[in-house]
Amino acid sequence: MSLDADNLIVRRKMRRRVSFWRAICIALAVVTLVALAYGSSGSGFNLGKRADHVARIRVEGMITGDTKTLDMLREIEKAKQVKALLVHIDSPGGTTAGSEAIYERLRAIAKDRPVVAVMNTVAASGGYITAIAADHIVARGNTITGSVGVIFQWAQVEKLLSNIGIDMQERKSGSQKAEPNMFSEPSVETLAVTDAMIRDSFVWFTDLVKERRKLSGPQMTLISDGRVFTGRQALTSKLVDKLGGEDEAIDWLSTEHKISKDMKVIDWEPAPADGAGSLGLFGLSTVARWLGFSAAVDALEARTVKLDGLLVLWHPNLR
Repeated sequence: MSLDADNLIVRRKMRRRVSFWRAICIALAVVTLVALAYGSSGSGFNLGKRADHVARIRVEGMITGDTKTLDMLREIEKAKQVKALLVHIDSPGGTTAGSEAIYERLRAIAKDRPVVAVMNTVAASGGYITAIAADHIVARGNTITGSVGVIFQWAQVEKLLSNIGIDMQERKSGSQKAEPNMFSEPSVETLAVTDAMIRDSFVWFTDLVKERRKLSGPQMTLISDGRVFTGRQALTSKLVDKLGGEDEAIDWLSTEHKISKDMKVIDWEPAPADGAGSLGLFGLSTVARWLGFSAAVDALEARTVKLDGLLVLWHPNLR
């Protein structure tokens, strides 16, 4: 009987230990999942972000002024521990309104801390709008930049439809409603209205460049035909301030704003756009990136971007 009692006591102790360690494991798993999910957001679960640092963001691909990116920039604006902002740009541009939104958010950050842009392969059109929001612009010698201009495109398919026996019918409230459209040749009035719209955005763009880069009339005439420049040409034309990369940008922060070169540079990223439920951690694109397929994910996401409206885009065919 004594042996049975001892065995019973031992079993109970083992059960209690197993239950204790099971609870510990479950708690650790929950904490890990929450930390990883939170860490995948722009604000992130990153202890380094609680200390003074230089924030680094990347503006890549088509610029649409998406909510996730704008939210990240608002978080950076509110983060007092961010002492400066590095903006890496590799973009041919995007929508005019989206580029305007990014520009405004960057200028809001620049009110009380330095912002420096680092141009990589391409920083043209809307990418250049992003760059001029910075207080200092660094470009590679072979960066493609410039493309100051606005474009509005539509297809004309009325002849194709006529050839296959399709006749489009419509009724509308005014002559310029939904014009221009692909189903009919634009009228002189429609082209005039469209040109006026493009001109208005173009004046906004060129005024922005003139104000931010302090360019003269002849200098503005040179860039206003929409041409692109290499980084070296852009330096001569005063579109950028320095040739180089991130090291030169940090040198400027140190020299002009007394930001220590030893201050940690921390990446900020927008919260994932996909996901299951509120975590957003187990979205397919996130998993694919973890597995090393970032390039494929970027290509697929680029194909889904909608670029309706006025564009500040170097290569419209990238649509």
